[in-house]
Amino acid sequence: MFLMLLLIAGTMTVLMVRNLFVATMLLGIVSFTMALIFISLDAVDVAFTEAAVGAGISTVLYIGTLALVGSQEKERPKLALGPLVICVVVGAVLYYATYEMPEFGHPENPVQTHVAPRYVQESPTEIGIPNMVTSVLASYRGYDTFGEVTVIFTAGIGVLLILRQRRRKRIDAEKDAKDIPLDRNRDGKGSSLSGLGSNHDLVPHVIAKLLIPFIFVFALYVQFHGDFGPGGGFQAGVIFAAAIILYALVFSLDLARAVINEKAILFLISAGVVLYGGVGIVSMLLGGNFLDYNVLSSDPVAGQHIGILLVELGVGITVTAAMLAIFYAFVGRADLIEEAAQQGED
Repeated sequence: MFLMLLLIAGTMTVLMVRNLFVATMLLGIVSFTMALIFISLDAVDVAFTEAAVGAGISTVLYIGTLALVGSQEKERPKLALGPLVICVVVGAVLYYATYEMPEFGHPENPVQTHVAPRYVQESPTEIGIPNMVTSVLASYRGYDTFGEVTVIFTAGIGVLLILRQRRRKRIDAEKDAKDIPLDRNRDGKGSSLSGLGSNHDLVPHVIAKLLIPFIFVFALYVQFHGDFGPGGGFQAGVIFAAAIILYALVFSLDLARAVINEKAILFLISAGVVLYGGVGIVSMLLGGNFLDYNVLSSDPVAGQHIGILLVELGVGITVTAAMLAIFYAFVGRADLIEEAAQQGED
C-alpha cells in the first residue's frame, strides 16, 4: 500500500509541475517505484525491465528531448474542464469494470487453472531451462516476442527518419533556433547544445572509464544468463546502450560516434531482427514450424537451448541499436539547431 500511494503521489506531482526537468526526474522515481512493486509481486524479470528502461534509458532520452524543447512548459489555463471530465468518466468506467474481474490472487482464477499449470508442469521437460519466464517469452510465445522486436525496430527507424533530417530549409532551422535558449558554456567548451563532454571534468572521466567495462560485462552476463535468472535480450540491450550513452554523456557525442556510428547502428538494428526471423526460417527448412527450436538439434531440449540463445541475442542487438538510434537522433538534432543558429548570426 505504501508503494502504491507513493506511485500515485509521484504521478500526480508529474502532472502538476511546470518544470520539465523536474517532471523527468519524477518520472524516473515513478518507474523505480513501479519496479519495487513488481519485485513485491515476485515479477523480478518485469522489475528488471522497468528499472532498466523506465528509470534508466527513458530518463536519458527525456533529457535529450529537453535540449530541443527547453525545460519550462508553456503557460496554460489552470483548469481545463473538458479533459478533466473525460478523465473522471473514463476512470469511473475502468473502476466499475474491475468488479467483473476475478479476485486478485484467488487460486480459482482462470490464469491459475489453465495457463500457469501448463507452463509450470511442462516447461522443465519441454524447454529444460530454470527461468520459466524466458521459456514463455522466447519459446512458447516466441512469435509474439518476434512482433515486439519488430516494433522496436520500427520505432528506431522511425525516429531516425523523423529527427535525422540534415537537409532542412535554413529558414526553418533559424526559426527553431530562436525558440530554444542557447547556453554556449553548457559543455565546458561552448560548442554543443547537447552539453556532452568536457575536457575539464576529470572525476566523471575517471569514474566512467572504471564503470563502463563493468557495465559491458554485466550486460553480457544478463544476456547469456537469462536462461537461469532474471534477464535476457531486452534487459541486456538496454544495459549495453546505457554504457555507450554514458560514454557519450561524459566524453562527447563525436567520440561515441567514433566507437559506433549511425551506419553501424542501422546495420545492427536490422541484423537483430534478421537473426530472430532467420532462426524461424531455419526451423521451417529443417521440417518444423516457424520458431520451432526442437528441430535445431537431434535432442529437442538442446535445440530449445540453441534457439532461445540465438533469438535472445537478436533481441539484445536490436534493442541496443534502437536505443542508441533514438539517443543519437535527439542529441544530434540539438547540435544541428545550434549550428543553424550560429550560421544565422554570421
